[in-house]
Amino acid sequence: MTDPNQTDTRETDRQYRDAMDAVQQVLNEVRRCTDDERAELSRDAIQLRQMIKKLRDGRVDIVVFGEISTGKSAMINALIGEEAASVSAEGGWTRESWLVTWDKCGYHIPGLADSKVGLIDTPGINEVDGESRAQLARDAAAHGDLILFVTDSDLNQTEYESLKQLIEINRPVIVVLNKCDLYSQQELDDLVAGIRDERFADSLPPEDLVLTAADPRPIEYLIEEPDGTTRTEMRAPTPDTEQLRARILEILGRDGKALLALNAAMFASDKSDKVASVKIKLRERAATRLIWTYAATKAVATAANPLPLLDIFGGTLVDASQIIALGKLYNIKMSRRNAAGLIKAIVMAAGWVTLSQVATHLGASLLKGITAGTSTLITAPIQGAAAGYGSYIVGQAAKYYLEHGASWGGKSPKAVVANIIANTDKDSVIQKLKNEVKNKIRRNPHANPGV
Repeated sequence: MTDPNQTDTRETDRQYRDAMDAVQQVLNEVRRCTDDERAELSRDAIQLRQMIKKLRDGRVDIVVFGEISTGKSAMINALIGEEAASVSAEGGWTRESWLVTWDKCGYHIPGLADSKVGLIDTPGINEVDGESRAQLARDAAAHGDLILFVTDSDLNQTEYESLKQLIEINRPVIVVLNKCDLYSQQELDDLVAGIRDERFADSLPPEDLVLTAADPRPIEYLIEEPDGTTRTEMRAPTPDTEQLRARILEILGRDGKALLALNAAMFASDKSDKVASVKIKLRERAATRLIWTYAATKAVATAANPLPLLDIFGGTLVDASQIIALGKLYNIKMSRRNAAGLIKAIVMAAGWVTLSQVATHLGASLLKGITAGTSTLITAPIQGAAAGYGSYIVGQAAKYYLEHGASWGGKSPKAVVANIIANTDKDSVIQKLKNEVKNKIRRNPHANPGV
């Protein structure tokens, strides 16, 4: 008969390996990016390498979150049993998140005897503005397998919103009500009810709100001397974090390795999305520059060519070259035959817009033929802008096609091209291309300066 515990262990081990592979795959994806993309993703690459090391070492990270002056640092010191963090009465000292190893907790990831538990302190949430707080919550969740949210009273609005964000990120959260030695039992009961029952009744299990006194206030003791005389002395009681320690070890003992695997898998997914978004953003920018360059090139080349019909043929070659260049940008190989086929699909999808550009081309080319090319200066801005606009539409449609992995993304070419045309300010594009042609002619010492 199969032992269910052994089956669960094997499944958890498989999930752990899969999570590590997923992180490694995203890191490999970053390494295959362009130089500009890698520069944009440099911090993410570091975090991916750190996550791989964390998984190899089997380190469970517990992120400590909360406002300044709630006793976060004192709680860390009490848990690890030594002064790992300097406690500042002024608050605001923690500017960067930092990690300390909790060696004395006695927990190890099954199958990883050298694994450790780390406690990560974060800046006080009341030190930063709303958006930065939200980012801090996301970063904490991204780096933490378990989150401790420390408060020392009823939740204020900032604490409430931050805790709500953390719970929604789907990480285990323990709410720690610290400085409980400052309250009577009735006051503690009221605080617990206000946090758990009134605010987070559906999302915070009773066992995940624990009480601590990480840095108890000194108590006056009456001391009797050997000679029978008495004196008073202020002494700080032993820190009380046992309930918190027990809850942490209970969660880790049941789900420690699974939490690590889940966190790493979600981390890899987030980073994969980030890589994709950076690629789209940077390639979008480069593609837009490239499209304008080819549109201007086609406009000027078409305008300056005095031979009829040859400008149309030359313009088609420019469009094909543009598509091939865009293909390289998106790491999709496009032959001239592929490019010609894509141009044909775009031209047919563009319909009347394309026909108007062809009519303009043919009219200007015919005028060139009748005048033996002497009308080039007259037709140049008009024909050049028309040719450039057509190239611009071809480029935008090709960009969409390549962005979607050499497909139309489930839409028809006609729908895609129609949407591009509808969202293109034609007058602006035409005017920009006309100006490009006019400036080129003005720089030509043999051209008519009055044009």
